[in-house]
Amino acid sequence: MHNDDARRRRGTWREDDVDDNHDGDDSDAVDYDEDDVDEYDTTGGSGRFFGLTALSTVLPGAGLIPTRRRGLGLALVAGALLLGSLVLFYAWRKGFVVAALDLAVRPRILVMLLVATIVGSLLWCAGILLTARETAPRGPGTGRRALFAAVCCLLVLAPAVTAVRYLTIQHDVVQVLTGGNLAGGGSEAEANAWADKPRVNVLLLGSDAGDDRIGVRTDSMMVASIDTENGQTVLFSLPRNLERAPIPSSNPLSKLYPNGYDCGDECLLNGIWTLATDHADLFPGDSNPGLTSTRDVIGEILGLTIDRTLVVNLQGFQSLVDAMGGVDINVKERVCVSCKLVGGRIVFAHGKEQWIELGPQHLDGFHALWYARSRAGSDDFSRMRRQRCVTGAIIDQANPVQLLRNYPDLAKVIKDNLTLDIPTSELPAWAQLVGTVQKDGSIRSLPITNKVVRVANPDYEKIRSLVKSAIEPRDATATPSPSTPPPTTSTPTPSEPTDEVQDLAATC
Repeated sequence: MHNDDARRRRGTWREDDVDDNHDGDDSDAVDYDEDDVDEYDTTGGSGRFFGLTALSTVLPGAGLIPTRRRGLGLALVAGALLLGSLVLFYAWRKGFVVAALDLAVRPRILVMLLVATIVGSLLWCAGILLTARETAPRGPGTGRRALFAAVCCLLVLAPAVTAVRYLTIQHDVVQVLTGGNLAGGGSEAEANAWADKPRVNVLLLGSDAGDDRIGVRTDSMMVASIDTENGQTVLFSLPRNLERAPIPSSNPLSKLYPNGYDCGDECLLNGIWTLATDHADLFPGDSNPGLTSTRDVIGEILGLTIDRTLVVNLQGFQSLVDAMGGVDINVKERVCVSCKLVGGRIVFAHGKEQWIELGPQHLDGFHALWYARSRAGSDDFSRMRRQRCVTGAIIDQANPVQLLRNYPDLAKVIKDNLTLDIPTSELPAWAQLVGTVQKDGSIRSLPITNKVVRVANPDYEKIRSLVKSAIEPRDATATPSPSTPPPTTSTPTPSEPTDEVQDLAATC
C-alpha cells in the first residue's frame, strides 16, 4: 500500500499500477475514468515537459515523437525538414543573395510565401501547445508551465509576424513600381529574357524635382550597359549642359527641332524633360513624354538602344544610402558641403564651413548626396566622375542584411522616390542579372569629359565611336606585341581628363 500512496500522490496512474495485492479487488483503489488512462504521460515530471516543449520550439513537432502523438510529430518534423531542404537547395543552386532577389520580385510567389508563413507558424505553435499538453505533469506549477509554452509560441510567432509584414510590404512595392504590369508575362518570358540580348542598357536618371521647383530637371544622366552573360558593366555619364542634343526623327520633338535641340545656352540636355512635358499634346497616349524624350535623346547621343529606365528623386537617394548604412568612397578631391559658388568664391550655408576630405571616407546619405552633386569649386565633368563613383559604390556595397534590417523605411523611400518601367515578368531576370554583376562582373566607366566634349558644340560621332569601343568584348587572351608599349598603371587624377574606358575602382 505504501507504493500505491506514492504513485497516487504523483498522480501517475497506469493500468499496470493496479497493485496485485488487491487480488483483483479494486474497490479500495482511487477512482479514475478508464478513458483518462495514459492520456497524459507525466512520468517524466517537469523536466520532461520543459525539454520536449523546447524541442518542439526548435523543430516543429519533434517533442511529440516520444508521446502518444508520435504520428503527428513525425509528420510535422518531416514537413519542416522537407521544406527546409528545398529552401537550402534553391539558395545553394542560385546563391543566397540571388535567390532572395529572385523570390522578392515575384508577386505570386510572395503571396504563396505569405500564406505559407501564416499557416506554417500556426501549425508550429499548435505542435508546441500540444506537446505542452501531452507532457504536463499534474500538480502545482501549472501557471509557470503555461507561461513557458506561451513564450515558446512567441519565439515562433514574432519572427513570423515580421516576415508577414515584410512580404506584404515587398508585394506592395513590386505592384507600385511596375503598376501591376505583366506585359510579356509567363515563365517562358522569364526564361528567355536575355535570349536575343547580349547587352541591356539601363538609363539611370537623378531628378531634382521638388516643391520649390517648376518641372523636372534631370540632374544626373547615366547609362549602365550590362553584358547579360557575365555581368560586365560599363557606365556612361553625360554632362547636363550639353547643347545641340540630337533628337531622333521618331520622337515628336523633332518636328520642333529638326536639327537637334539648338537655341544656344538656353537649350541644354537636362531641359529635354521639361520641353516634352510642355508639349504633351505632341505625345497622345503617352503618360510621361518627358521620360520618353529624355530616353530617346540620350540613346541617340550614345548610339545605344535604351531598354529600361530608372528614375530616382535625389532626396530619395539620400534616404536610400542611409538605409544601406552608408557607402565607402575613396575621396580623390576635396568637396564642399552645403555650399554654392557666389561671385567666384565658395559660400557655405549658415556660415558653417564643411568639407568631405581626401582619402577613404564612410559617407551617410546627406554627405553622399553632396559628394555626388556639389558643383562649387569643380567642373561638371568632375561632378560626373563622382556620380559614377557613388553609383558604383551603391551597386557593389549593397548589403542584404543591412537593407533587410531597414526594409520598411527603405520600401517607403522606393515607393515615393523611384520610378522604373520594368514589367513584373522581367523582374526575376533582372534580379539574377544584378546578382551576376555583384558576384562575377566588374564595373568600368567611360568618362565623356571635356577632352571629348565641348558642351557648346559636341562631337556626337566621336562619342558614339567611343561608346561602341567601350562595350566591345575584351580579348582576355590577347598579348601586346613587342613593339607595343606596356599599358600604363597610373590612374588619371580628376584634373587630368581622359577619353578611355577605365575600371571604376581605379578612378574612384
